[in-house]
Amino acid sequence: MQNSRCPLVALVGRPNVGKSTLFNRITKARKAIVDPTPGVTRDRHYEKVTVNDRQFILVDTGGIEIARDETMSSLIQQQTQQAIEEADIIVLLLDARGGLLAEDYEVVNMLRRVDKPFFHVVNKIDGPEQEETLLAQFYELGIDRLWGVSAEHGYGVAYFLENLVASMAPAEEGEVLPDDTIKIACIGRPNVGKSSLINRLLGEERMVVSEIPGTTRDAVDTLLERNGRNYLLIDTAGIRRKGKVTEKLEKFSVMRALSTLERCDIALLLIDAGEGITEQDTKVISYALERGRACLLLVNKWDLVKNEKKQQKKILEEVAMATRFMEYAPVLNISALTGAGTNRIFSVLDEVYKQYTAKFSTNMINNILRKAVETHNPSLHKGKRLKFYYTTQVGIKPPTFIIFVNYPKGVHFSYHRFLANQFSAGLGLDKIPVKIILKERQRKKYD
Repeated sequence: MQNSRCPLVALVGRPNVGKSTLFNRITKARKAIVDPTPGVTRDRHYEKVTVNDRQFILVDTGGIEIARDETMSSLIQQQTQQAIEEADIIVLLLDARGGLLAEDYEVVNMLRRVDKPFFHVVNKIDGPEQEETLLAQFYELGIDRLWGVSAEHGYGVAYFLENLVASMAPAEEGEVLPDDTIKIACIGRPNVGKSSLINRLLGEERMVVSEIPGTTRDAVDTLLERNGRNYLLIDTAGIRRKGKVTEKLEKFSVMRALSTLERCDIALLLIDAGEGITEQDTKVISYALERGRACLLLVNKWDLVKNEKKQQKKILEEVAMATRFMEYAPVLNISALTGAGTNRIFSVLDEVYKQYTAKFSTNMINNILRKAVETHNPSLHKGKRLKFYYTTQVGIKPPTFIIFVNYPKGVHFSYHRFLANQFSAGLGLDKIPVKIILKERQRKKYD
């Protein structure tokens, strides 16, 4: 088993240059909102992309806002700098139709001062003839290589992507991990106690512990052997508090956490008992959920409320409410500072990992499917009865099952969720997510 991570590629640029359209084109998705109104991209959008067998995480960002009374607003400087710090490769998108603007010069000069790969892509060029007429002005930026593309129509995108992945360093092999190593990511907001917890679990001061948020700038891996089992502990830079970073900048603050979630088996999501669960915490949890990661919710600094029963109850109710879409995740109250409750973490981790890697017989899972359908018949689809033929397990981490059905698109999301719950209950998978894939059975010619 190898320890590697996906490079992070950030799309940056002024509003309305076509970042969301290019993101959709590259990811073959429609997750990013496309709208001509500047600033419409409010939420972070990210997707794992594979080009020529090379994987990377593409992040679509909100447009860089320009202040009316100054050439380059502080937000431009902050956002671009944050992208530079967090991403491995920067893709600056320029607008062929909008032309070359003063702030383009300033962003390019900022990129020149860093030792990271960056690409200057000129969007809204629909063919070779437009490259000749529209690209010329952008060479005034002093750039040797410009990439002309049409995010909307696809011109030049494939060629650009081939060169993008060719510029990436070879996939990191890292150290070869022992078989069955459990990879654990420690994730949470700054100053929530991630490094302190890892020090506690290691039994020594391997991480620098500081009261200054942001001490951990990148992921740090530590291999630990305990009771004959190997664990890879991954500490990560904190996800910044909302209010201290603008909504736009917030996109970049979670990029390392995204990369870490790609690498781990189980995420330890730390919540500060002194502050309670926040919107940022729930967003981190949603990232883990989207990636099908097993999770432990650790309410840290429990010693701060150890004699306050009402406050304890309030915190746990808030956690339960915010994580109602992943009720399977165990919740532990701990104190990394005093060690209270931390001795339970490894035993719960082992139990979660056992479920996360569990395999089941075809006969067992088909019995569960049959009983589920008998207990609760699905509604009709366009007047036709839905038929669930059989199921098979196709993966682990998490356990993943394909169910063959005559009309997959006719299965309502609530019934899909019902089936997942039946599999979880029937297989004893109460601490992890279960993935159900609905697939249409190939009809025989004589059907």
